[in-house]
Amino acid sequence: MPYFMMLISLFAADSAIKCWIEKTDNVSEFQVRTVFRGVAIKRYHNRGAMMNLGENRQQLVAMLSVVFSAFVTGSFAATLCRRGKRMLKTGLALILGGAYSNTYDRLRRKYVVDYITFPKLGSIVFNLSDFGIIIGAILLSISELLSGGQD
Repeated sequence: MPYFMMLISLFAADSAIKCWIEKTDNVSEFQVRTVFRGVAIKRYHNRGAMMNLGENRQQLVAMLSVVFSAFVTGSFAATLCRRGKRMLKTGLALILGGAYSNTYDRLRRKYVVDYITFPKLGSIVFNLSDFGIIIGAILLSISELLSGGQD
């Protein structure tokens, strides 16, 4: 149950922030507003996948996003009945929370709303789901390394 709550919480929080970013006039695509030291918000519509790859093939990117989400959902469902494996389950829950949110955007809006940037590192813009996917992938990798790839 905690894994479902983590997945749903990430999806809900990111969706709420995306909704706020889209509705507010205080954040634009051309304006970067610093919120913390080295962290800023900026509205960005990513019409492709990571770093706008495939922006000219939006339907393909959306379809791949659905397929990837379905595959990870199956993997997540298969691990839920296993004892232990907390790091693996946490990683999959974070990946799915992020994947569902970004896939929902791709299907509904035809772009993913990104809003977190680190100006000193360049012009790449992220969202909360992206961080969930990244952290989840790291946890998944660590889990596999620690288990030696064995069940």
